[in-house]
Amino acid sequence: MPTPYDVAAARLRAAYAGSPTAPLRDILAPTDIEGAYAVQSINTRLWRAEGRRTVGRKIGLTAEAVQQQLGVDRPDFGVLFADMQLDDGAALDWNRVIQPKAEAEVALIMARDLNRPDASPEQVAEAVGGVVAAIEIVDSRIADWKITFADTVADNGSSAFFVLGQQVRPLDGLDLAASAMTLEVDGQVASKGVGAACLGHPLNAAAWLARTLAERGEPLRAGDLIMTGALGPMVTLAPGMQVKATIEGLGSVEFRVGVAG
Repeated sequence: MPTPYDVAAARLRAAYAGSPTAPLRDILAPTDIEGAYAVQSINTRLWRAEGRRTVGRKIGLTAEAVQQQLGVDRPDFGVLFADMQLDDGAALDWNRVIQPKAEAEVALIMARDLNRPDASPEQVAEAVGGVVAAIEIVDSRIADWKITFADTVADNGSSAFFVLGQQVRPLDGLDLAASAMTLEVDGQVASKGVGAACLGHPLNAAAWLARTLAERGEPLRAGDLIMTGALGPMVTLAPGMQVKATIEGLGSVEFRVGVAG
């Protein structure tokens, strides 16, 4: 007999067809951390069994204001699959999203495994092989984005797609905390931010993730991609938009939104 977590996971999977589900409050309390990750894990295991390949993790809720809004004191994470990546400059298929938004982020590429429940930002830096400008396209299978912490965690961190820039830079010499970010829509500035908006430094976010995954027995591995979290406010997407993010020291990355059809 399906457990309540199985029921929640099935509701989220069904919503990918285009009809969002009501919030999961009938199954998950707003701050039920373990229950929410249990639901996420059910779908992760199922998707892997179907042949989807994991390529890393995404970190969310890295802004203190957003954590306060959802009543928690920590970030969250979701799983990145290979089929979620769009090429730099490519089109997002509007028919594959429900209520998408975009945010600019710093992405890290791991050169070595990191399995330490006490991982520090410095230890993360030693394990990182490259840094790249990125855009995350987030989406929610919860109707009208009326999410709690548990809703977004269960929903794989409200993930959808991601785009990586073509320039991979070494970490040495970069001041990621001070790096300015500009997100443009159709050539007009829509969002601005800085690396310090991400838990004070993107490496702080990555260290939190490394510790959390090590404790869960799912450590970071060489080759993993880490989307470290938003550097500025999200932008709501609409068909036909051209979106470009520029991060100081890392260059730019962009995509366009396809039209509905």
